[in-house]
Amino acid sequence: ANIRRHPLEIPPPSEKDWPKGDEEDFFLQDPDRKRYALPQPFRMINKLVMQVFESAMEIIERREMLREAQKQKVQPTKCAPTAEFQVTGRANCLAVSGKYIFVGLSEGLAAFSMWDCKEICAWDAVKTEICALYASDLGNESHVLLAVDEMGLVRLFCFHKESFLLIKALNEVGDISKRSTCVEVVLSAGGDYAGVLLQGNTKVWLEIYQLPKDSWLREMEKNPEAAAGLACSERRPSYTSVVQNILNTFLLQDSPASANQADPKLPVLLLTVKPPEPITGSRFESPLDALKEVDDGSMLGLGYNHLIKDFQWELQEAIFRSTYREYLEAEGVTKEEIPRHATFHFLLPSHILQVGPDMEVQADVPAGIGVHWDGNHNFCLYLLNHPLKEQVDSDLKPDVVWPCAAPIACSAVSSCSRYLALAGEDATITIWDKHLGFPLSVTAILEQRFIRSMHFL
Repeated sequence: ANIRRHPLEIPPPSEKDWPKGDEEDFFLQDPDRKRYALPQPFRMINKLVMQVFESAMEIIERREMLREAQKQKVQPTKCAPTAEFQVTGRANCLAVSGKYIFVGLSEGLAAFSMWDCKEICAWDAVKTEICALYASDLGNESHVLLAVDEMGLVRLFCFHKESFLLIKALNEVGDISKRSTCVEVVLSAGGDYAGVLLQGNTKVWLEIYQLPKDSWLREMEKNPEAAAGLACSERRPSYTSVVQNILNTFLLQDSPASANQADPKLPVLLLTVKPPEPITGSRFESPLDALKEVDDGSMLGLGYNHLIKDFQWELQEAIFRSTYREYLEAEGVTKEEIPRHATFHFLLPSHILQVGPDMEVQADVPAGIGVHWDGNHNFCLYLLNHPLKEQVDSDLKPDVVWPCAAPIACSAVSSCSRYLALAGEDATITIWDKHLGFPLSVTAILEQRFIRSMHFL
């Protein structure tokens, strides 16, 4: 029998067991083993160089991927300018009306022809910078312009037969301390009305003017010499008195009886809209007024002996404020302020804006305005054809109020003035049919995005 007397052991390796062929080409099978033979500083440098090379390749590959993705997109058409026109000074704003391009410059206004881009005329009687410009076509080669300068002064121009006619500075006052600054200007389509949002030292209000464009056109046709004289006088240094004299002659010489009346040819102030007051608990000044309002005959006397006096309310208010001062002065608790900005639109006639039977209504002439103030829930509608004594009121009330669930952030009106879009601060957009008074759609934007502006396409 074959019996194994000793335990089985693995023999230790020896040099004679190494294959000779592997020693000759070992670096071809494992290239990394050859670099290990380098000293430590060289290995570190080699590692840094390889990292830089790999990072560069990643950047190159990423740019190649972006370039390929960009090629797959629809590229916009690049249009070279077909013509250009030279202006004097710096161009700040422009407006297009009819076949003319009006440019607001660092000093005055300029009008250019749309066909050959040549300057037709300029107005620089006052060395002031025009920052905003609005224009509307009146027909018969006439245009109305509203220009806002760097000081917030709004000037009304009429452009007729290639000449500027300065009609009036809407918010110009003699006392500088009472001067108001223009915040926003809106000119209705057709040039029938103009709205100016003004801001004073402590308050803000909206003024709506009616522009007698028909009277302007008739007077310009009857008095071309006066219009030409006014246009020429605008470049003279002492233009104020000359313009006023010529303008009075230009507007009054056709009607002798109008000299004793208010000049109907100047813009007429129709509405003065003020922001809504902060909501208070009651409109009564004292509890006694409230008791008088709800008195049903069951109370004897006027209640002077058992009502809380004014000084007791003041004492209670002082105690409350001293007790809870730390909560009242907490961070983030602010007092409600009157809104400082408004967005407004001119609206065409509709079933919502009902006018009186004796009022003449034209389909293409605005019949009212829609206004909403910052931070307010209500979209207010005002009619433009009230009697004048009722329109210029210190406390004008809206004719129609559309309440919203959230404060209105922005609004838009379609070109036909039928559809109204209201966007709330809760990122909800509501489309209203203004003729019927019904909402057409309600869309909620995801992620509670704040909507700043909207436009109908």
